[in-house]
Amino acid sequence: MTAPGQKIIITGASSGIGRALALEYAGRGATLGLMARRGDLLTQLASSLPVRSYAYVVDVTDAHSLAVAAADFTARVGCPDIVIANAGVSAGTLTGNPEDNAVFKEVISTNVIGMMLTFQPFVETMRRERSGVLVGIASVAGFRGLPGAAAYSASKAASISYLESLRVELRGSGVSVVTICPGYVATPLTAKNPYRMPFLMDAAVAASKMAAAIDTRKRFYVLPWQMALVGWMLRRLPRPLYDLLFAHAPRKPRRPPS
Repeated sequence: MTAPGQKIIITGASSGIGRALALEYAGRGATLGLMARRGDLLTQLASSLPVRSYAYVVDVTDAHSLAVAAADFTARVGCPDIVIANAGVSAGTLTGNPEDNAVFKEVISTNVIGMMLTFQPFVETMRRERSGVLVGIASVAGFRGLPGAAAYSASKAASISYLESLRVELRGSGVSVVTICPGYVATPLTAKNPYRMPFLMDAAVAASKMAAAIDTRKRFYVLPWQMALVGWMLRRLPRPLYDLLFAHAPRKPRRPPS
């Protein structure tokens, strides 16, 4: 279990999985650096927690803002023990619609580049200290390409590969890299899905399970276990059979770019 006094950075902390993780680690007595775009929700959360919490209103695609926030947190409490790159966006996209181009770029930029930029300010310090855990929240949506969710599936597949590359790069350095692939978790994002979501998890339960995986520095963790089994099978389906089964699968709703 996370030791009281550990220092933890969480992006996308204002709602959903990020908020649930903040509550989980606050219950463990950690010192938190909370980052998100929505300042009102972020400040409200930070002020409600019974631990030292520092709120940073940043967009994870903005390298400069992330670096400034990272430097401030480190100056106040030291290099974090755990950095959780959780910030992400989700939306349906269709390649044939040019109006989806901006959304496609936003999804890829936030979910992939934003993860890298979140880790960047801390990697060399963690290397020097030969300690620390970098955690990336990916998704089972990255296991296979889902129709109507090309940007989201591509971003999560890229996140999984990026985290694996980083893990191998840092092997032997004392710095661990943990890839977490949730299935459906009850959050404001999934609430917009107009279809049944199998094995839907409560966010607090999911956060507790993720924290346990981080404690043991699991290289790759899928939750819940039922979705881990489904994911294992999906990755092994022959392409012709996968195409047949998923051609008419329900699709994520599209939206205008933010």
